[in-house]
Amino acid sequence: MKSYRKELWFETPTRRAFVNITPEVEAALKESGVSEGLALINAMHITASVFINDDESGLHVDYDAWLERLAPHEPVSAPRCLGSAAMTRIVSAAALNRMS
Repeated sequence: MKSYRKELWFETPTRRAFVNITPEVEAALKESGVSEGLALINAMHITASVFINDDESGLHVDYDAWLERLAPHEPVSAPRCLGSAAMTRIVSAAALNRMS
């Protein structure tokens, strides 16, 4: 059985970016000499991912909006993300800590 391994490194100028790596993967497959089988393309960093889809700008806009809702870049204030009962408990606990 023949195998081949190649690491590709990418740096992006922004916090989040969509990089089409198809040409680099195709070049790696060509230089490997492997003509059939499976290819494992894996992002080896906890904050990176690989997805297979069409490389179209409208799709990138949709993914970007979804990711921003899922994990906002800007801090989210506690009152917006917690219910009022949970916020009351937090404020009460903070007040009790100051008194002790």
